[in-house]
Amino acid sequence: MAIKICVAGATGWVGQVLVRRIVTSSEYTLSGAIARKSVGQDIGTVLGLEPVGVIVSGTLSEALSKASDVVVDYTSPSSVKDRTLEALGRGIRVVIGTSGLTASDFDEIDEMATRNDLGVIAAGNFSITATLAKHFALFAARHLPSWEIIDYAHADKPDAPSGTTRELAENLASIAQNRIEVPIAQTHGNPQARGATIAATQVHSVRLPSYVIAFETIFGLPDERLTIRHDAGSGAVPYVGGTLMAAQKVMTTRGLVRGLDRLLFSDQHH
Repeated sequence: MAIKICVAGATGWVGQVLVRRIVTSSEYTLSGAIARKSVGQDIGTVLGLEPVGVIVSGTLSEALSKASDVVVDYTSPSSVKDRTLEALGRGIRVVIGTSGLTASDFDEIDEMATRNDLGVIAAGNFSITATLAKHFALFAARHLPSWEIIDYAHADKPDAPSGTTRELAENLASIAQNRIEVPIAQTHGNPQARGATIAATQVHSVRLPSYVIAFETIFGLPDERLTIRHDAGSGAVPYVGGTLMAAQKVMTTRGLVRGLDRLLFSDQHH
């Protein structure tokens, strides 16, 4: 049976590429589409395709007038948590590609998903190559005691740090304790210049035109340095494969799973 997917953010950067893939697939069926614009129009027509029989809704409750198995969310940090909790309350699993949620937000989502015997898979980045960069950084942290993260994104990205680097920093803390020579509070001048402390990792967010999404984890030893970096191109195609993999896996998941690496390297996750 094809998995019935409702896409929140269906006309967005990733959402529209995802919708195009779903409507040409035999493994998935588009059961709903949510967007702030184009409400009331067929999502196929909105995206320049043939009509697909799915009308763009402004809210989740409208979109779920047709039965759905999974809500895939690529929207905004301000709305994703409430929509996720609403979907879980309606008995529907969720895949979250939207960044900006905090550890406490995820705790709340995990609690509700577990209580309702449903799955949620969330990733700051559903790109396979970004997932590998994260995986290699977690491996390096077992052997290298000091690191910092630099997070790059386009000038109008509203959340900082990115979901990718927040997730990475929190996961690094589960591997090893980051060694910082001078405690941040003892910094002379402006401690803010040392970045934000996320789970004992200093994260520096750069927001400038010409960047799409990039991040690097820098590991330092007295006479050498290792940099593990991922750069995204301007298209959203790299995120679609990982998102649809998550849509399959979430059907047999209970509770919250954070990070595509937990799916790719399930035999090795920590």
